[in-house]
Amino acid sequence: QVQLEESGGGLVQAGDSLRLYCAASGRTVGSYYIAWFRRAPGKEREFLASVSEYGDIRKYAEAVKGRFTISRDNAKSTVALQMNSLRPEDTAVYFCAADTSSTYVRTSPTFWGQGTQVTVSS
Repeated sequence: QVQLEESGGGLVQAGDSLRLYCAASGRTVGSYYIAWFRRAPGKEREFLASVSEYGDIRKYAEAVKGRFTISRDNAKSTVALQMNSLRPEDTAVYFCAADTSSTYVRTSPTFWGQGTQVTVSS
């Protein structure tokens, strides 16, 4: 079992940056791939980025490549999502998720956090 808790969301202006955190806990958390997703109002859940167990393999959705960066600190059991040049269309609830599979973590991860709201004003 893995427990995930997001933090760092808030209200920012277009062009600002924001850093989200995912705190992971559980006996074998270091064995899990971690991903970030978001769900905007009226839209489907969207994969954003994922990172491997050791932080050496990162994958990004085309929509955020170059603006968002995922990183992992296993010593602190945290995964961060640095978001730059934010746009109003980035407004959404952001979730972190975990799975032992590098494929499923991007499509249908097993464990989810509760989410954190990010609102970008124009």
